[in-house]
Amino acid sequence: MKIHRPLTLPKQSFFLLGPRGTGKSTWLKESLSQAHVVDLLDETVYQRCLADPSVFQAEVGGQPPSRWIVVDEIQRLPNLLNEVHRAIESSGRRFALCGSSARKLRRTGVNLLGGRALQRFMHPFTPAELGDAFDVDQALRFGLLPVVLGSTAKAETLVSYAQLYLKEEIQGEALVRNLPGFARFLPIAALLNGQVLNVSNIARDAAVARPTVHGYLDILVDTLLCFRLPAFEAKLRVRERRHPKWYWCDPGLVRAMKRQDGPLTMEERGSLFEGLVAQLIRASMDYNSAADHVHYWAPAEAADVEVDFLLTRGARHVAVEVKSGPRPSPSWVRGLKAIQGLPGLTRRLVVYPQGPKMALGDGIEGVSLAQFSQWLREGKLF
Repeated sequence: MKIHRPLTLPKQSFFLLGPRGTGKSTWLKESLSQAHVVDLLDETVYQRCLADPSVFQAEVGGQPPSRWIVVDEIQRLPNLLNEVHRAIESSGRRFALCGSSARKLRRTGVNLLGGRALQRFMHPFTPAELGDAFDVDQALRFGLLPVVLGSTAKAETLVSYAQLYLKEEIQGEALVRNLPGFARFLPIAALLNGQVLNVSNIARDAAVARPTVHGYLDILVDTLLCFRLPAFEAKLRVRERRHPKWYWCDPGLVRAMKRQDGPLTMEERGSLFEGLVAQLIRASMDYNSAADHVHYWAPAEAADVEVDFLLTRGARHVAVEVKSGPRPSPSWVRGLKAIQGLPGLTRRLVVYPQGPKMALGDGIEGVSLAQFSQWLREGKLF
């Protein structure tokens, strides 16, 4: 089945970033079929450019000025961005710079090319992209990475993905000194999915230093597998929590890192579904500016009151609570009732896996994940 990815090809040079297996290279091949490709995953190409960056310069210079240049896995040799910079400035060449890690690029490359190259992101599939082929239970069990969905052995592919991540992204790029320690940390990070992040508690539970925990978490963010969701901090009468929440980009990866490959359990559905919605919001913001910002809301004075997501556009807010249970209950709307007085709040939603739209009282709407995904894609949320 041909799936249209919601990306528009920029007219100028750009970075295309995203986790491995999200289809970046495939999209570039389809969108820039006539481009000259420099594939740094090819060890021969990598070693040649590593030994002598002028080889890259000569290769680029041998192409027609109007021809796009695609550099795949640019984070492996960020020093090549010096040559990219020079080519953009001297001859106006256009580059598509593809990568699965922002760590080295953030330190050197993006600052070097500031203003000369746009940034675009590729995410796992969204429910709206898959349409009728989307199955929420399959998505929670195996995730929505294209490389996994296209496999006939999804569980094995997820295990291989986790192993390749350690071998190629972490060990290959020498991102940590203690690879066994990082490997032991990954299941702990997976257990944090959907939780408020307290580094001191994690350090104590994992028996490692706080700076080490900070470093490990940053690596997961920089390699685009995880992200932090900040707390909303308006000037309200209550004092909001300041610790961010932690999410993985794909529920299949959460299960793979925890080494779970069997059927879903009721205990894990809630956090996996919340993480799936978090990633959907994040992807929709990158693809079509569905919101300007997203936070979670939780007044510190009421530990049992929280709203999972607060989306903001301008001065307007939409509060979103995520529930994976089979039927409505008063707990579904407790947080949404508490946030009712927030200035600029225009809409309150409960998102559940599937089912018809429901009126949950007090102006609160209940919608399925598929409907919510469609609203985000069509810009109809606000």
